[in-house]
Amino acid sequence: MPGLTLTQESSEPIARPSEEGDEAKNPFLVALGERVRALRSRRGMTRKAVSVAAEVSERHLANLEYGVGNVSVLVLLQVAQALQCSLAELLGDVTTSSPEWLLIRELLEGRDEATLRRVRVVLGEMLGTGGAGGRAGAARSPRVALIGLRGGGKSTLGRLLAQDLNMPFIELSGEIEKFAGCTVAEIQALYGQNAYRRYERRALEETIQIYSECVIAVPGGLVSDPATFNLLLSHCTTVWLQATPEDHMRRVVAQGDLRPMSGSKEAMDDLKGILAGRAAFYSKADFTLDTSAQPLDATFQLLRRTVRDALHLHG
Repeated sequence: MPGLTLTQESSEPIARPSEEGDEAKNPFLVALGERVRALRSRRGMTRKAVSVAAEVSERHLANLEYGVGNVSVLVLLQVAQALQCSLAELLGDVTTSSPEWLLIRELLEGRDEATLRRVRVVLGEMLGTGGAGGRAGAARSPRVALIGLRGGGKSTLGRLLAQDLNMPFIELSGEIEKFAGCTVAEIQALYGQNAYRRYERRALEETIQIYSECVIAVPGGLVSDPATFNLLLSHCTTVWLQATPEDHMRRVVAQGDLRPMSGSKEAMDDLKGILAGRAAFYSKADFTLDTSAQPLDATFQLLRRTVRDALHLHG
């Protein structure tokens, strides 16, 4: 198989990187590696952190990301092609667990983003989980959620907006810490990402239940969990506070966090990777506001006008 050389030790085949160059790599393995990198970036995890969590060597993970994965993946792909089914169906993905799931997959396959979004909204309404936000003519939720990477201005602009609208301001990371009884850093260090995501979902559910109207500053990584992000989109009017990577970095440092400067070039590359991995999800927000385009006062006025118009508020 292109891009892989098989050698024999005992009776087990071992995949080793070929020396033929990138052009010799198998396209499926290259795409697989890109998806792994994208998922890692979206979750804001280093390769080392993933290797520890998965109990896989960092070198093996690096090979996977660079398109030199284990040959068994290609064997599975060949079997799936022979059976004329998707790799997901062969592996037992939840969306292949019944005929209805398979028929729904078939209906949605190949549809453009706009069509898929309309389907998601209709499904949300039909299932009673919300989803009408953003549909023409539909009343928007008076819960306003500000999303985006740290340093986008969520806390600063959120407090100003809440004061202007006379609404409570909720820093969701603070609510997460209340549930856990420790800091976000301690949650992740002691219990891991999965536990943190559970606390995050619980904090959002309770915020939605308690507050019929409010302004919420949302942790940047919430979009990494589709179920929690869908809950947010269904029950809030969302605004993506977008900024340049340089502004994100500068603002984080200005907040007193000097960790990014320990290796500024590498930190900037990581930040750009995270932003690239999450941008497609952030863009699902009802509105997007570039906080790098003008000073704070002008940015707030744009945000204020956008939200007030969306909620049909005068003043």
